[in-house]
Amino acid sequence: MPITRRNFIALGALSGSALALNPLDSLATPLLRSQAAAGFELLIFATNWGYAGSWDSFCAAIKKEGYDGAEAWYPTDPTERKNFLDAFQKHNLKFGFLVGGSDADYQKHFQQFKSALEPAAALNPVYINCHSGRDHFSFEQNKTFIDLTTEVNGRTGVNIYHETHRSRILYAAPVARQYMEKIAALRLTLDISHWCNVSETLLADQPETVALALSRTGHIHARVGHAEGPQVNDPRAPEWKDAVNAHFAWWDKVVQRHRSEGKRLTMLTEFGPIDYMPALPYTRQPLANQWEINAYMLKTLRTRYA
Repeated sequence: MPITRRNFIALGALSGSALALNPLDSLATPLLRSQAAAGFELLIFATNWGYAGSWDSFCAAIKKEGYDGAEAWYPTDPTERKNFLDAFQKHNLKFGFLVGGSDADYQKHFQQFKSALEPAAALNPVYINCHSGRDHFSFEQNKTFIDLTTEVNGRTGVNIYHETHRSRILYAAPVARQYMEKIAALRLTLDISHWCNVSETLLADQPETVALALSRTGHIHARVGHAEGPQVNDPRAPEWKDAVNAHFAWWDKVVQRHRSEGKRLTMLTEFGPIDYMPALPYTRQPLANQWEINAYMLKTLRTRYA
């Protein structure tokens, strides 16, 4: 349909009315009004993914938004690591680390992972989130990553989670189930958007596997995916209502368990930049504002779960 002045105005009116149907607004109400068990604590972290400034400016910005801290890749460079730690101390913020490997060869990959995991744990982060193993490693090879983190957790007391992430050990729901059923110590970072993408569904046909994953979750990446991608363009848009509601239904169960058991839960607002964020062709202009979306998600999560 060609865009005329009349239908342009009509489209604008529809767009304006759609703002009133923001699916996040309907979720910005307290999930439970009952008292949580002693020990429950919700910490909501920011991502530095897509942020181009210094650690100090990043920490100042997330402090202003109301985050408790941030998740970032463990800085292997000593100077960057000092700048990182100084900034978080200055702004009184907590931190969690990402660790992982990149080599296609199992032995080299495992050494990369171990060489980051050990010093990261020594800094006593709130948690460590692992981009562990690869989807093409064997079960026994991938199991060594989980065994290592179980040992480091027992020795240091640092919570260590393995992320449900494409290309990694737990890249798909049925594959992850095999590890969960055979390794009792396995604990998850739930980024279930990846499983939606891999399975091309909102996982309604795999309820037992999802339930098992929720019972193993200690950390959540609060990004909304859909059947054709790991990130909707803007979770406030009404066309994503079903995907948004599905993700919150999963997160609700994790929060309820932690509240009843009196345990700390960490969540990360992790809507990412281009190319996770869809962009206009040729110009590569993002279709929405990443920082604004994450800040909006922070406020929604805080209202619903605190």
